[in-house]
Amino acid sequence: MLRCGLLGRKLGHSYSPAIHAMLGDYRYDLIELPPQALEDFVKSDRWDGLNVTIPYKKDVVPFCDELSPLARKLGSVNTLWRRDGKIYGDNTDAYGFEAMVKRLGVSCQGKKALVLGSGGASVTAQAVLQALGAQVVVISRRGENNYENLDRHADAAILANTTPVGMYPNAGQAPLDIARLPRLEAVLDVVYNPSRTQLILDAEAAGILCESGLWMLVAQAVRASEIFTGRDIPLETLERVYTAIRQQMENIVLIGMPGAGKTTVGKKIAQSLNREFVDCDEEIQKAAGMSIPAYFKKYGEGAFRDLETKVLAQVTQRSGLVIATGGGCVVRPENRDLLRQNGTVVWLRRALADLPIDGRPVSQSQGIEAIYQARKPLYEAFSDFAVDNTTPEEAAQAIVGAATSRPQFPPHP
Repeated sequence: MLRCGLLGRKLGHSYSPAIHAMLGDYRYDLIELPPQALEDFVKSDRWDGLNVTIPYKKDVVPFCDELSPLARKLGSVNTLWRRDGKIYGDNTDAYGFEAMVKRLGVSCQGKKALVLGSGGASVTAQAVLQALGAQVVVISRRGENNYENLDRHADAAILANTTPVGMYPNAGQAPLDIARLPRLEAVLDVVYNPSRTQLILDAEAAGILCESGLWMLVAQAVRASEIFTGRDIPLETLERVYTAIRQQMENIVLIGMPGAGKTTVGKKIAQSLNREFVDCDEEIQKAAGMSIPAYFKKYGEGAFRDLETKVLAQVTQRSGLVIATGGGCVVRPENRDLLRQNGTVVWLRRALADLPIDGRPVSQSQGIEAIYQARKPLYEAFSDFAVDNTTPEEAAQAIVGAATSRPQFPPHP
C-alpha cells in the first residue's frame, strides 16, 4: 500500500485524510515535523507521496530532484512523489485554483482581476489568472495598490481573496466592502472554513457568482491523488467528494417559532447522523447564569437579543453540529449571516394551534398569531428550505434525507 500523507509543522484538524480516503486505496497520515527534522524525513524512504502545507512549501524545493515547470515558476511545492529513486515536486494548488475559476464558468480574458494578499497563495492565484488572460492587480496593505486606493480599480470584474481574513476562528470578517467594486462578475475566496465566508455571503447577497476554497481544496487533492496513484480521477468523483465533505462540515441549523419542536427534532437528527447537538437557549442560559424568562424580566428583550447574537457567533463558528436556535433569533438581521456562514438553515414549521406558550415571555406578551405574521417573512429569508413538523420523527427523517442526499437543498414550496 502506498504511504502518503500531509506534511506540515502544526496541522491541527485537517480534512485531507477524509478527502483522500474517498479518492484512493492508500495510507494517508498527518505528519507534523519541526524544521530541523524536515530534510531527513523528506530524503528518507518512509513515504511514497506527500502533500506539503505551510510553512514548508518553499523549504522542500531544494530536496527535489526534479520540479514541474509550474512549481519552478512559483518557487513553491505542495506535492511530492518518489519515482525510481528520485523526488519530484509539483504545485497542485494552481490546479485547484484554476478549477475554482472554471467551475464558475467566468471568462477571464482581458478582464481586470484583483488578488487580495501577497503571500504564497496570492502568487499561485496570480499565475493562474494571468494564464487565463486576466489583467492581474495585487492588492496589499502596503503595496502601490492597496485598500486605501481601491477605488482606482472600480472596473475590476474578478476578485480573489488569498488572505486569511474571514477564516475560522475569525469568521464574520470581510477583507473589503464589495460595494466598492460595482462591476464585479465573480468572487473567489481560498478560505474554506467557514464554508461561506463573509466575503462569499456578501457576494451571494449582491447576486455575484462566487466560490469558496473548499472546491479548490478538493480539486488539488484530486490532482495529488492522480499523481500518487498514476490513475485519472473523473470529474464526477470530485463532485461526489466535494459534496460529502461539505455535508460533513456544515451545521444543520433549525429555526422556527417558539415551541415548533426544534430541540426535539434536532436531537433526533443529531442521533441519526452521529453529530453533536447544541441548543442555543441552553447556551444562552449558561452565559446569563439564569433562565431566559428571568433574564427577560431583569434586563429586557434588547439585552437578551444582544446576548443571543453573541452566543450564536460562538456556536456557529464550529462545524458539523445540529443547532436549535431560539424562535426570535431572526429578528436581528446580522444573525442571518451567522447562521448561514457554516450551515444549512431549515425552517421547522408547526401548526400555530400546537405551539405552547408556557415559559416563553415573547409569546405570552405579544401573542402567537401576531408573532408569526411578523416573523414569517424572516423565517423565509433566513432559511434554505422548510419542513413541516407533523411528527418529530417524520420531520427529522425529512431533514436527514435532504442533508445526506442533496448537494443543493430544495427551495421553499
